[in-house]
Amino acid sequence: MSLFCAVLMENMHIRLIFFCVVGVVVAFFLYLNFHWRLSSWYASGQKAVLLLSKSEPQWEDPGPYHVAYPRNYKFIMDDTPTCRTTTPFLILMVPVAPSNAAARDSIRKTWGNEKSVLGQMVETVFIVGLPGGADAEQQQEKLKQENQQHHDLIQSNFRDSYRNLTIKTMVMLEWLALHCVKASYVIKIDSDMLLHVPNLVKLLLDPSTAKQNYMTGLVWWHSPVLRNPLNKFYIPTHVFAEPEYPPYPLGMSYVMSLDLPAKIIKISPQIKPLYIEDAYLGMCLKRLGVSPTDPPEDTMFIVDPKHPLSSCSLSKVIAVTTTSIPQMTSYWERSRQPDAKC
Repeated sequence: MSLFCAVLMENMHIRLIFFCVVGVVVAFFLYLNFHWRLSSWYASGQKAVLLLSKSEPQWEDPGPYHVAYPRNYKFIMDDTPTCRTTTPFLILMVPVAPSNAAARDSIRKTWGNEKSVLGQMVETVFIVGLPGGADAEQQQEKLKQENQQHHDLIQSNFRDSYRNLTIKTMVMLEWLALHCVKASYVIKIDSDMLLHVPNLVKLLLDPSTAKQNYMTGLVWWHSPVLRNPLNKFYIPTHVFAEPEYPPYPLGMSYVMSLDLPAKIIKISPQIKPLYIEDAYLGMCLKRLGVSPTDPPEDTMFIVDPKHPLSSCSLSKVIAVTTTSIPQMTSYWERSRQPDAKC
């Protein structure tokens, strides 16, 4: 009995040692496996972080009331000599749809062809974005051919659309700030407008016209923010809380001294860009402490006249909206006649 107990005790002791050894070995292999998995996970995570850090930031939808600016837009067509080999007194900057070659051609034949006015150099350039639609490639090729002939197109790589007018305006200001600091004034004017260049130059040469921090056009004062969701220009209070926009010139045509583009670009990151381009411009001006100036006469900037302009009206106007290319051409021809006066 004693021997049996002794043998039994010895066997139990051996088994205990055996199980302890097995347990240690299993624990060791479990540790190695866990450590390997942890290292692999960490390496994968680091690789993912590295890849994300090298890639461009993901695009964030600006929502229905803002636009994606700034987005590091590039100029992909820009060989105009304006402000590079010349120093014009006045630049005529015309934002236009890529497909609207007819408007560009009519402007080149009329007010855009006035190069020397009252002894001052005047130059015209057109700014466009990327064409859209099924024939975008064909449109782009036509733009290249057009620019090879005229060298007056500036194109950036944003999508050209009504919704992106704020982007188009800011890209225009970027180009002016980059190239035209030695010029004096610029007028941004839509392609459906008549521009009376001599009347504009006469205004800008007037000693009372400011040479810095100057902006004029058809200025809207106390313009209410539209809160009706059914309105095209509806803006909710969480986007813009004030009941009125700061004063701004209507986007159809406005004049500015060429110190302003760089100032507006510098201040613009502080203001989230609305898709309503002229209202956003007014917000930037307010932040700068610059107020637009009413023109000396109400007849200088006219939008949607109820009746065709008389010779007397044409003798006073600077910019007026037109209904067609033939009407614009007719206005321009009449404005150049000696009897175009009151």
